[in-house]
Amino acid sequence: MLTVSNLSVQFGKRILFDEVNTTFTQGNCYGVIGANGAGKSTFLKILAGDIEPTSGRVILEPGKRMSVLNQNHNMFDDHTVLETVMMGNKVLYDVKSEMDALYADYSDENADRIGELQVQFEEMNGWNADSDAATLLSNLGIGTEFHYTLMSEMEGKLKVRVLLAQALFGNPDVLVMDEPTNDLDFETISWLENFLANYENTVIVVSHDRHFLDAVCTHISDIDFGKINHYSGNYTFWYESSQLAAKQRAQQNKKAEEKKAELEEFIRRFSANVAKSKQATSRKKMIEKLNLDEIKPSSRRYPAIIFDQEREAGDQILHVENLSASVDGEVLFKNVDLNMAKGDKIVVFSKDSRATTAFYEVLNNRMTPDSGTFDWGITTAQSYLPNDNAEFFQSDLNLVDWLRQWTKTEEERDEVYVRGFLGKMIFSGEEALKKCNVLSGGEKVRCMISRMMLLRANVLMLDEPTNHLDLESITAFNNSLKNFKGSVLFTTHDHEFAQTVANRVLEITPKGVIDRYMTFDDYLDDAKIQELRKTMYV
Repeated sequence: MLTVSNLSVQFGKRILFDEVNTTFTQGNCYGVIGANGAGKSTFLKILAGDIEPTSGRVILEPGKRMSVLNQNHNMFDDHTVLETVMMGNKVLYDVKSEMDALYADYSDENADRIGELQVQFEEMNGWNADSDAATLLSNLGIGTEFHYTLMSEMEGKLKVRVLLAQALFGNPDVLVMDEPTNDLDFETISWLENFLANYENTVIVVSHDRHFLDAVCTHISDIDFGKINHYSGNYTFWYESSQLAAKQRAQQNKKAEEKKAELEEFIRRFSANVAKSKQATSRKKMIEKLNLDEIKPSSRRYPAIIFDQEREAGDQILHVENLSASVDGEVLFKNVDLNMAKGDKIVVFSKDSRATTAFYEVLNNRMTPDSGTFDWGITTAQSYLPNDNAEFFQSDLNLVDWLRQWTKTEEERDEVYVRGFLGKMIFSGEEALKKCNVLSGGEKVRCMISRMMLLRANVLMLDEPTNHLDLESITAFNNSLKNFKGSVLFTTHDHEFAQTVANRVLEITPKGVIDRYMTFDDYLDDAKIQELRKTMYV
């Protein structure tokens, strides 16, 4: 279907890809993973023809069509939403455009050409193009009232959905997408997961959403050491098997037979779990192809995120009564009542991300509510990771001195002690002396996590903590929160985070709050709750 032959990419002295040879075959979905800077997005741009490799080539099977999720949100501003979607199939769109132009200026001379175009249009199922495009838009949350709106008049988050519909339109033979779940809500991501899990053609996708990768991928394509290797299975299988292989490699004296038996048992256990999963679809036949010979340890570096408590909190954590907040006269949330108990790990979410951010800002005395009160338990100590952390990185301090700002004793100010927390987040050696005002988004979040570990609070508040992090950091962060003995309030677009960390769901809306002790998946699957939710945002 799609072949990469002798592909090399070099920027200056840096070699990104070195003689890569690989094939993407019909019916498989490949999740492309790799450390930050490994070249994931560059590789997708090469497949799409947007970047020329230093050497080698990409070969698409003759007669096949590739569709790419467009990253330029302003490219189609002069076109309507519906027209933009249909432009995803360029051949069909060109035929339709020429046919429309000839109809508008009809004459006997162009009748034959119109007839030829009509035949082509019918062969491409063109007469259903408008309704197919409209259905895709509706499934992605773009109502019919927007279908004839100019793209220039659409807000950014809706533009993203239109471009996603454009990529999916017309059943492309190869579908290439870079971070397709960005700016989508959980319901829309779930629809996309189901769409792709049953998609019969080839999908190549980069995503930091592990739940999404698990739901849609038949293979993981790992970029490491300038090469790309395909592994059968989804992300969880790749991660757990690579960790097992790394452990086995460290146990040099373990007999080969014992290692093989351990791997075979792992595959049996994993296969059984996937077979029982509600995400299992016809596409999940990849489980039958799992091969223990493929399993290799990864060279990835995972942060060591460990949240300790300076002291254990008492039973009373947080009491919130009748809390409301608005911005510019628009109600964000209203009448929020909450009694947070010891050990609660609450996922806080809303259809409006401004509401959840305002909720945290109020609880941290950084914003004044319209009404209501809140009281923290006297034994609690809170630590907050805000969505916007820019204010923390205005100085030109190096990272050691930056982190020292939150130490409490002379012993804690010791450089070796401070470097220990930075080292856990992979800032070692000279990296720990970087200036804090030149950090990337991911580096800033890693610094904020170092700060939280240093503070040793017994209540953590996290507003979109996975933003800007790579898969390795997200996985380590997720595991640390599952093991944390204190209490957590958090908001995330990472489904796996929400499902595996939270034991309680709090949805805040302009008309009140829905508060349930249950897992996040159970919350989304509960029909009565979903009916209630529909009334809370109207």
